[in-house]
Amino acid sequence: MITFGNALSMKKLATYLSIFLLSNIAVHAANDVPRNWKYEWAKTDFRKTSIDFSDILEGGPPKDGIPSIDNPAFKAVWEIKDMGKKEPVISLNIKGDVRAYPVRILMFHEIVNDTVGGVPVTITYCPLCNAALVFERTLDGRVLDFGTTGKLRMSDMVMYDRQSESWWQQFTGEGIVGNYTGKMLKAIPSRIESFTLFKNRHPRGRVLVPNNDSMRRYGKNPYVKYDSERWPFLFKGDYKGPIRPLARVVAVGTDAWPLSLIKKKKTIEHNGLQLSWQSGQNSALDTRYIKRGKDIGNVIVTRGDEDVVYHIPFAFAFKAFNPKGTIYTE
Repeated sequence: MITFGNALSMKKLATYLSIFLLSNIAVHAANDVPRNWKYEWAKTDFRKTSIDFSDILEGGPPKDGIPSIDNPAFKAVWEIKDMGKKEPVISLNIKGDVRAYPVRILMFHEIVNDTVGGVPVTITYCPLCNAALVFERTLDGRVLDFGTTGKLRMSDMVMYDRQSESWWQQFTGEGIVGNYTGKMLKAIPSRIESFTLFKNRHPRGRVLVPNNDSMRRYGKNPYVKYDSERWPFLFKGDYKGPIRPLARVVAVGTDAWPLSLIKKKKTIEHNGLQLSWQSGQNSALDTRYIKRGKDIGNVIVTRGDEDVVYHIPFAFAFKAFNPKGTIYTE
């Protein structure tokens, strides 16, 4: 959630955040609303919530301190020259309208509000959980626009909608504070794949480009070696999963498989699902430059000929939001 102009080691980053948290976060009981929240979030109805407020941590930036992209700009795939061939993108195909959202951009913005194939959608990425999810943003007949609260819960981004200023959990798409508490955003199938795979599949596709190239250091990873760390950043929960907390899993609902297992087997079939792996995608959370990240491979999840909703979060996040979920290791 916190991003810096230059990449810092996670050890230094943790030290910085410890100082920040101790000096800026008031200790409060589970249902007490901190005074600064009421001032900053005057429109939010804090009487309605499904969570303990004590589970919320400040991520560093203030409300909209990590700016969402609300007027996305695109170029044809063949015009893109500055991306590494194996860099990850979130790809979306709605009614033949095909677009790719590079993680190198989402790393610094986390949310893109767009309309694809006539469907209002929000494309989201939380680097601390490695959770990349796409949601419809029409709810009860109302089109919502999403931004970042600057807050975290279980190390996952807490979003808000600008219409009611309700808070939403990015990992689940659930309203957790405000008028939309208990409501669920509809997730849309998307793929996390390399730029080359997207380009080969969709030679006429379009790719998100920065509105201002100099706004951020696009292509750099502010969380150097994060996916090699022993414990997640700003995570207050417990973890008792069968693999290390920051190992990637392929999650479909409440079921998940270690990415390493799918890489080993190449294909896994489970209750009509088919999970397939092939090489050729950089980790966005490894080296300073994303295009030099280790090869973690590409995964496709289908049921029959149809894509299903899946993503590739870290194991700790999957278990935090699916405590009864299963991580299959065989």
